[in-house]
Amino acid sequence: MNFNKGPRQRLKASDFDQVTKDLLASATSIYRCLVVTRAPFPETLIIETKLAKDAWREACNMAELTIQLTPSLVKMMTRRTSQVRGELKTKMCTLTASFFGLRASRSIPAIKQNRDLAESLKEGSHFVFKVHWEMKRGIYKTGLIQEAMNHMWFANRCDEGIVHAKYFDPLPVQTIALILTAIECCIDEWMTGLKEDIKFSSLAYSPVYYLHLDSLQRFDERTAAYKLLGKIGVNLLNVARMHAGVDPFMAAVTIKSFTDDVFDEAIREHEDEAREAQEEGGGD
Repeated sequence: MNFNKGPRQRLKASDFDQVTKDLLASATSIYRCLVVTRAPFPETLIIETKLAKDAWREACNMAELTIQLTPSLVKMMTRRTSQVRGELKTKMCTLTASFFGLRASRSIPAIKQNRDLAESLKEGSHFVFKVHWEMKRGIYKTGLIQEAMNHMWFANRCDEGIVHAKYFDPLPVQTIALILTAIECCIDEWMTGLKEDIKFSSLAYSPVYYLHLDSLQRFDERTAAYKLLGKIGVNLLNVARMHAGVDPFMAAVTIKSFTDDVFDEAIREHEDEAREAQEEGGGD
């Protein structure tokens, strides 16, 4: 590793050796998953550091390597906390506008329509409901949650929701709360009737996230006998996996163990090939 840089120099992935860089890439991907499934808005540096340590440990186990986690590597990962939130919000901007019919226009009627619609969606968190959101039916069944899942973590077979499936199954309530918070931020951008860029910062939206998290947890407790939130999560995951091109019903299938006779046959094949090679060599 190159340490011939000034103490104020910000380290980059290229400053590490290839093995460490590969491990860092894997750990960073895991860290992103841990952030969105465990602590989207970490309240302390201790929480972020623990996520980084957990991600590094898992990456080492996957690679069957033991490499010490340094403070510099921790910082490389924790930089991704706000980045992954921002990535989600960016993806949701277009999806949210299209879903609710918010349209960019400078005509007075369109501006008024956008403003009225945004205010209506925000009132009583109407946007968390399904198609009939004005009637408050289909709570937490809005199609936007599914769109977020599909585009952010289940875009294809190599996406994080597939590669690191265990962090999303069962779907954590924290992830749903994060998605709802991102949607609310996107709606906030239309509150004047004209779209304005609003940063998805921890300072502004951490309180909003915890309100959604609390509401989801109360919903889960209130409907525990019917396991409604769990069923919503299962459906979201199944559809997301299909969107990624993975059969949700085959995801957990494992192969049967081979019997010893299969291995014995491999030994015989090897011995036969070795004997034939020796005979050919002796015949020259």
